[in-house]
Amino acid sequence: MAIKVEHELHERRKGRNIGLGLVLVGFIGIVFGLTVVKVTQLGEAQKFERFDHVARPQIIPADEGGN
Repeated sequence: MAIKVEHELHERRKGRNIGLGLVLVGFIGIVFGLTVVKVTQLGEAQKFERFDHVARPQIIPADEGGN
């Protein structure tokens, strides 16, 4: 027979943990939503490749690369 004694401190911690969990789930949802919107607005994969901050001459159109 297990004796289970719940102190009021445990109740407060449980409430705080649930609140923090909801805040974290909300933050993850916002980040995921922004990522989905950004990717779907880009359309083509070539446009998406331009945002990796690496100089890649193969994606520069011929009329802009002029030397």
